[in-house]
Amino acid sequence: MLKLTRLVAVVAALAALSTAALAERVLRVDEVAVGELDPAKASDYADSMLMFNVYDTLVLPRQGGPGHVPHLAESWEQSGNDYTFKLRSDVKFQSGNSMTAEDVVFSMERMQTIGQGLSFLFVDVESIEALDAHTVRISLSRPYAPFLSSLVRLPIVDKALVMANLGEGEGEMKDWGQAYLSANGGGSGAYMVESHNPQDETVMVKNPGYFLPISDMAPDRVRLRYGLEAATVRTLVAQGEHDITSQWLPPEVKRALVSDGNQILTEGGTGSFYFKLNSQKAPFDDVHCRLAVANAYDYTSGLKLVEIAEGVAEGTPSTGAISVGMFGANPADQTLSRDLDGAKAHLAQCMHDPADFSIEISWIAEVPVEERFALLLQANLAEIGIKSSITKIPWAVFSSNVESAENTPHVSQLFVTAVTGDPDTLLWGQYHSTAAGTWQSAEHLNDSEVDSLLEAGRTATTDEGREEAYAALNQRLQAIAASVYVFDRQTVFVGRPGINVPALSDPEMAFGLDSMGFAFRLIEVE
Repeated sequence: MLKLTRLVAVVAALAALSTAALAERVLRVDEVAVGELDPAKASDYADSMLMFNVYDTLVLPRQGGPGHVPHLAESWEQSGNDYTFKLRSDVKFQSGNSMTAEDVVFSMERMQTIGQGLSFLFVDVESIEALDAHTVRISLSRPYAPFLSSLVRLPIVDKALVMANLGEGEGEMKDWGQAYLSANGGGSGAYMVESHNPQDETVMVKNPGYFLPISDMAPDRVRLRYGLEAATVRTLVAQGEHDITSQWLPPEVKRALVSDGNQILTEGGTGSFYFKLNSQKAPFDDVHCRLAVANAYDYTSGLKLVEIAEGVAEGTPSTGAISVGMFGANPADQTLSRDLDGAKAHLAQCMHDPADFSIEISWIAEVPVEERFALLLQANLAEIGIKSSITKIPWAVFSSNVESAENTPHVSQLFVTAVTGDPDTLLWGQYHSTAAGTWQSAEHLNDSEVDSLLEAGRTATTDEGREEAYAALNQRLQAIAASVYVFDRQTVFVGRPGINVPALSDPEMAFGLDSMGFAFRLIEVE
């Protein structure tokens, strides 16, 4: 009887171990709606999380440092404006089709033709051709130094799959598969789309045929939820039913979750938070009035508004117009600080009398933390005699109003990031005169010196040349004060214990590109 009891116990233990081994590892994360799945249209943070997992790109950002490393491309050569890429021969799409040079050509042509999302990164691509099954040549119409970094935003699409699923439209290519790819995956990535509702949730499962090793501890299934309320997220995390929060939780909710024993995860170095001053509307058509605001703002108190824990905030001190770590940035110890006497001196030189105007400070309704910064700036301006009012504006209204300088508020608040990790994609869309009237460029700046330096940063053929151009641009932007550089962005998430995300917790594993830290194949779920 004793032997039988022991045998039953052993069998039960083995069964338990077998069940544990077979247990599915599930990762549950959330972001704001809407998750765009079509790689030619993707641009937002949630979209990028989908892109970097469902699709692959020719190159990837180097972890823990600057530059790029091979991914779908084994190697590349540059000769003038021509780039030649040698592709891997062992990559299969999730459909089972082999990835070839024709897929790369198709992906570029599709991106350019649809003309949405981040297609502006490829306007200088004059031609692309498949030299053989695994070699691609891309020719640019002019020098564009950040081109290699732009390729992290060209997900490679399964041409055969798309051609078999063309929707309604005109011409041979009809809709270029837009209807299909807005609901289904068409990539070679480490995760496959199981279901997709852009207003609710995308479910992804591990790709067993991925060309790179994936840890057994990586999630077998990922649930990316959209638009969860802060109270809901807090409850789900407390109940062990959610693993990593979005970046948009109010700081006090993140603080509460951390105090409950959850971990802080961070991503930073690719953007900043700005007060954008409308340079075409009085009183900010005068540089001294703009400089008065830049000097009056209390940078230290601003960071306290987004502090999560001792020494950790949703931002790091700004040193100027370019985020620390990028070409042209000032050193990390040269942080901006308040100068009330300097603010008053500049205001005295302004051609507008403070008694004659009231500043409209706006904040985006969908980003409640911005109201706190509006109130802080209002108090700071009152100390130098500038009256102001605060306006809450829905994003849809703001993005429409900003098309004209007349309808743009005196002060707008925006987070802007470099979508490729390169300063060109941080600064061109904000400050080049041709960008005025787009959502990033609420300054409506038209400065020939700024334009010239931005163009020099794009065309310089060496890192030294780019550093020189962007350093000069940094000085010029601070001198004309079209923006107040509130802080460099540091995105903060909260993760439950038992989730290991090296790219969001170890600087030597960080990618330096927004959302790349959520490469699910590199995350471990205990």
